[in-house]
Amino acid sequence: MKTSKRISGMFSAVVLVAFFGTACAESFPEKTGYLIDSRGNVVKNAYGECWRTGYWTPAMAIEECDPDLVLKKMPTSAGTTSVEPISPAPAPVVAPPPPPPVPAPAPAKPVVQVHFNAETLFDFDRAVVKPEGQKILDEKIVASMQMYPEVAMLIIVGHADRIGTEAYNQNLSERRANAVKAYLVKQGIPAERMKASGKGESDPDPEADTMQACKGLRGSRLIACLQPDRRVAIESQKRAPE
Repeated sequence: MKTSKRISGMFSAVVLVAFFGTACAESFPEKTGYLIDSRGNVVKNAYGECWRTGYWTPAMAIEECDPDLVLKKMPTSAGTTSVEPISPAPAPVVAPPPPPPVPAPAPAKPVVQVHFNAETLFDFDRAVVKPEGQKILDEKIVASMQMYPEVAMLIIVGHADRIGTEAYNQNLSERRANAVKAYLVKQGIPAERMKASGKGESDPDPEADTMQACKGLRGSRLIACLQPDRRVAIESQKRAPE
C-alpha cells in the first residue's frame, strides 16, 4: 500500500507541474514551449535542462534554454516581422598578398651590329664593294635579315679618316654607305628597310684613339695607322611591338 501511495503521489506531482506549467505559459507567451512554475520560471531538471512541452518546436526556443536555436525578428517592408536565424559573424576577409613586382625587361640588344674595316669592303679611296666584301655582307647581313624578319630598319653609316679635305671625306663616307645599301638591295632586302648616311672624319674610332696613336706619322705609316677610322658600321633597329 505504501508503494502504491508513493507512485500515486509522484504521478499527481507531475500532473500538477504540467497543469501549472500550462496555466502559467498563458501568462508568459514567450515561454509557451516550456513548463513554467507559478512564478513564471522555466522548470528545469536536476541537470539544469529546461522541460519542454509536448508541442514544443524550434520556433519556440528561448535564449535561457536553447540559445543555439533562438530566432531573431527582422522588420519587413510591410511593417510586419519575420524571423531569421541568428547567423554567426562572418569571418574577416583577408586580402591576398600583393603579387611580387615584375622586373623591368632588359633593354633589347640589336639583332645586327657589325663594324667593317673599310678595306675589307673597298679598295683604298674607292666606293665599289669588292667581291670579298660582297661575300662578307652575304654572310653577316643578308643571312641575318632573312633570319630576323622583326628587324624594321638597318642603319648603315660610313666613316673616313682625316687624310684629305673634310668635304672630300664626307662625300667618300656617304658613297661607301650607299654602295653597301645598293648591294643589299640587289640581294633582296627592301630599300625602305635601310637608311644610309656618312659621318666623314667627324667620328674617329674611340677605341683606337688615332689622334694620339698616329701623331707625327707621315705617308704609308699614317695611312696604316688611321685604318680603324676607315670603317662602315651596320646596326639594326627592331620593329616596335604592336
